[in-house]
Amino acid sequence: MEFPMHIGGELVRTDRPQQVTLPYDGSYAGTVFEAAREQVDAAVEAAVAAVPAMREMSRDERSAILRRAHYKLIEQKQEMARAISSECGKPIKEALAEVDRATRTLLFSSEEAHRLSGEVVPMDASPGGKGRWAMTVREPLGVVAAITPFNFPLNLAMHKIGPALAAGNAVVHKPASSTPISALRMAGIFEACGLPKGALNVITGPGGTIGDLLTFHKNVAMITFTGSTDVGLRIRNLAGLKRVTLELGNNSAVIIDDDANLDEAVPRCVTGSFAHSGQVCISVQRIFVHEKIRKEFVERFVAAAGQLRIGHPLDPETDISSLITEKEAQRVESWVDEAVKAGATLVRGGSRRRATMEPAVLTNVPPDVQLSCREAFGPVVGINPYTDLDEAIEQVNRSEYGLQAGIYTRDLEKAFRAARRVHVGGFMINEVPQYRADQMPYGGVKMSGTGREGPKYAIEEMTEVKLICWKP
Repeated sequence: MEFPMHIGGELVRTDRPQQVTLPYDGSYAGTVFEAAREQVDAAVEAAVAAVPAMREMSRDERSAILRRAHYKLIEQKQEMARAISSECGKPIKEALAEVDRATRTLLFSSEEAHRLSGEVVPMDASPGGKGRWAMTVREPLGVVAAITPFNFPLNLAMHKIGPALAAGNAVVHKPASSTPISALRMAGIFEACGLPKGALNVITGPGGTIGDLLTFHKNVAMITFTGSTDVGLRIRNLAGLKRVTLELGNNSAVIIDDDANLDEAVPRCVTGSFAHSGQVCISVQRIFVHEKIRKEFVERFVAAAGQLRIGHPLDPETDISSLITEKEAQRVESWVDEAVKAGATLVRGGSRRRATMEPAVLTNVPPDVQLSCREAFGPVVGINPYTDLDEAIEQVNRSEYGLQAGIYTRDLEKAFRAARRVHVGGFMINEVPQYRADQMPYGGVKMSGTGREGPKYAIEEMTEVKLICWKP
């Protein structure tokens, strides 16, 4: 089946068709079309032409379109989930959950469109302001370029498109080249819900080429990007004065203190480590367990990980399926081998069959190997002991990343000591760092990015404050 690009309300094909395949077995998922400069320019021009209509549209009108898209996506839940599974290899039960989250993201965006507001400035608080009245209003930026990754091809797109439209912007969306089908389907949903032509354009093709064209384009006001740290830094360095938000990598850590409830901590850590084969920006990669309970935790964790079922992503019983490419699976496998050669113990898993890798659990992972220092983005986790909480906090902070982290403990003092001292954008108490509710502020520090997502917070990033001052 063919999935053309959506540019200015038209379906656009080129003479460069590209097949999308299921990474689990290479089976055909669909055909898309590669954009060149001509299509990128056309998409931006269409968005520019739609900006006046989006600016003049009332908050309620924008909210209504997003709400209609919310309901339409609910109606198409099964088809959209199958599309997600077929393009990125995500187990179907996780794909269904992603569609549910995307519907909520649209609903939150719809609600936030109503709440977009400014404030009154107390001008007479200074002598020079006496007799003057002032207020601020939030205005849309114009054209927002949204560049999204493969791992959550629908929901992460909605985290950019929903707030951008709620704020009154027009959007050019560039989905990951390996997972464009759900984005193209979603563009059709928005068009059916009354979105003005050109307000959402979806172009497909290689990220490097299209990403650079969007970054340099004079009519793009903002770039919102989720993906690798290397690409994010390139965008940041090339964007000049454009507004930029970046949600980049992480090697998430969680502390398991000696008073932790293991009945809760173990299953959540297993899910947090291996959901979508670890291909989640906040996937649990490092676990620091108090020495007193280390043996019990490892035994229970390994037993729970052993219950995960590996299989075809469209099988409703599957827990673990393939990584996005065999090359990525080979990379993760090599990181496991490196850690073992450096002294880590492979407790279970680690075998690979094409792009599918058995969940790997390692203990006593040295701090200087790639598994400790970089984002694995695969089904692998390292478990290390500690004896003092401050020592564990130091280990968590020994990272160039800072997206999310967490702790399991019944001691409030310890919980909030860790929350204050761990340098991350979000800290979870009695929850894994892989947790995200779609209305909460989400973003990182250090090399994990800049800016915040979550509809309310993304809208703030996607608008600018204008002061209006009046002297009667």
